[in-house]
Amino acid sequence: MASPAERLHTAQDLLALGDAAVEIVGGTIVYKADPSAEHGDAQAALVSILRQHFHRRSGQGGPGGWWTLTEVDVELSLHEVYRPDLSGWRRERVAERLTGRPIKTRPDWVCEVLSASNAATDQVDKFRVYAASGLPFYWIGDPERRILTVYRLEGAAYSVALQAKQGEVVRAPPFEAIDLRVGLLFGEDPD
Repeated sequence: MASPAERLHTAQDLLALGDAAVEIVGGTIVYKADPSAEHGDAQAALVSILRQHFHRRSGQGGPGGWWTLTEVDVELSLHEVYRPDLSGWRRERVAERLTGRPIKTRPDWVCEVLSASNAATDQVDKFRVYAASGLPFYWIGDPERRILTVYRLEGAAYSVALQAKQGEVVRAPPFEAIDLRVGLLFGEDPD
């Protein structure tokens, strides 16, 4: 977090850095860690599953109804511009494909895949801001422990809606229309 003497950064500062993997957290520029193989695999697996079932309007193995994006800048407030690993917007709320940088429309769902260097930011700083921003669902995937935690916003605070580990099959909100084999996010081979 920025000290009182430091200038608080905004999306304009982020854009000036070009394509660098950075975020603005509490007005401070935070560089994102280079992803591990486990991180990249979890992110790719989840986006593949969700797009197959939810990205289109309907059919293709699921109900559709979502825009799902990876690694896009989302401006939640002037000094909070994050690049979540995965983000989703309900098409009933956001009818047209999102464009530009940063996206200024709050997502309906975000998933962060933990890395050792960003775990505290994702589990504390971003957690608080996502709740204050009214983000309905926040998922945290932990490749090291192979655990998926699903948070649901209730009032102004998150509660744990689901916690599951490799080997379990769950119906994880807001995507409870499908069975999600948690192990697929953490390197388990599909059948």
